[in-house]
Amino acid sequence: MVESYLRQSALAHLGLEAQRARDEAAAAVRLHEKVLPAAVNLRGDGDDPAFLEAVAQALGLTLPLAPNTTASNAEVAILWLGPNEWLVIQDDAAPDAESHLATRLRNAPGDFHSAVTEVGESLVCIHLAGPRAADVIAKGCPLDLHPSVFGGAGRCAQSHLSKTAITLHQVSDEENGGPAFDLYTRRSFADYLWRWLSDAAREYNKA
Repeated sequence: MVESYLRQSALAHLGLEAQRARDEAAAAVRLHEKVLPAAVNLRGDGDDPAFLEAVAQALGLTLPLAPNTTASNAEVAILWLGPNEWLVIQDDAAPDAESHLATRLRNAPGDFHSAVTEVGESLVCIHLAGPRAADVIAKGCPLDLHPSVFGGAGRCAQSHLSKTAITLHQVSDEENGGPAFDLYTRRSFADYLWRWLSDAAREYNKA
């Protein structure tokens, strides 16, 4: 039996908790690493009613089928990645939450083809919020995040930010005086992306 363990922060070496406490007053842009205990990549046929029903029973949530949309409840969020691919995320969970989440999806009733892959160990999530948050992202990302184009909270997209592959999820239209985004990237890029974002935000956070 494999014992449960606490997932290690990808950015622990930067002492971000102390830095966050000092930067709370910097309202223009605020950054912090979000603990990501559970993330599962789900693949299946979005046109198969049996697959959709089984996932809905397993998660209590209907899969988003429109491009670049999300669905969420109090437990999980589902990000559309492609016509037959989704990222299922569960925040603030126990150390074994990811395996339990994957098991629920694998054991979902029905006769259909699907693939469930635990990916949390490979990812880091950086949360970015504030009135200039979109401006920071715009410095290195080709996405147009204006609400009239991107659509606001509940939208997501795969893109790149300063040569780093990201999945971007706008989680709020109004947090800390502006929009809020979760940026998912590979753990191997975590240090680089954090330093890039911190540098890009510096001009907006000057006293």
